[in-house]
Amino acid sequence: MNLLAFAGRRLAGAAVLLVLLSAAVFAATAVLPGDAVSSVAGVDASTEQRAHVRAELGLDRPAAERYASWAAGAVRGDLGRGFVGERPVTDVLATRLPNSLLLAGLTLAVTAPLALSLGLWTGLRAGGTADRLVSTGAQVLAAVPEFVVAALLTAVLAVRLGFFPRVSVVPLGGTPLDAPHALVLPILTLSTVGLAVATRLLRVCVADAAAAPYCEAARLNGVRGVRLAVRHILPNAAGPAVQALTLTTGALVGSSVVVENVFDYPGIGRELQLAVAARDVPMVQGIATALVAVMLAVLLLGDLCARLLGRREVKGR
Repeated sequence: MNLLAFAGRRLAGAAVLLVLLSAAVFAATAVLPGDAVSSVAGVDASTEQRAHVRAELGLDRPAAERYASWAAGAVRGDLGRGFVGERPVTDVLATRLPNSLLLAGLTLAVTAPLALSLGLWTGLRAGGTADRLVSTGAQVLAAVPEFVVAALLTAVLAVRLGFFPRVSVVPLGGTPLDAPHALVLPILTLSTVGLAVATRLLRVCVADAAAAPYCEAARLNGVRGVRLAVRHILPNAAGPAVQALTLTTGALVGSSVVVENVFDYPGIGRELQLAVAARDVPMVQGIATALVAVMLAVLLLGDLCARLLGRREVKGR
């Protein structure tokens, strides 16, 4: 299968998966207790007022009809308006999603070189003392929830030492880059978790490539050390390594939802938490679908890069 056909199949599969996941998100919001009527009409609203607001918001229609209406608008690029504040969902995405992507991108820029170095170092020494120590440390860190890491870093670096602010305050009308100190703790939190996950995945990629028959054959022919790593191990580990980093990137996008709320970072994760609390279905639906689309796009790009590297691998054997 050529690359174009491969990309077409993966893109079609991603589109189907996006539709299914958007329906699942809508179904999940439909079964949540309560609705947005209290947030819009107020807790002291009468029964008649609540019924009127519910009809205005369209919450009196069947769930299937509401989802079909939303999906038809989404195809046209219209994700609707939030119940609370009546903000267009696309406007919220345009202002908040770039902040989240910036946070994930900077985190990946910190994490990827360290993870590649540790993964290569331990993978080439599979079973050794260094491998066991690093793998155990990474396994422990990967098991720690993001909010626990955030709380520990805040307690030490913000409260105890006062190096960084406890929340990510961004100047009004500015971007997180206007207050780089506000990015440090969120990036450290995400990097700690992301590094643990990526190192373990990359270590497996390198170790598997080093144990492959073609590497054993190269060793029997006298190829050792750096030459073995550069000519045989790294080219054949490149494709799986790209996919490992792709999975880490997708995990970072998901983890940023938690971290943004801990540090009050002005990203899309913070907006999603507020929308869920207010039962703002259009906002939850639009944000969740956008996040899923971003992760699917990252995975698709990783698959394409891995396939290209895989072709190089076959030629090099």
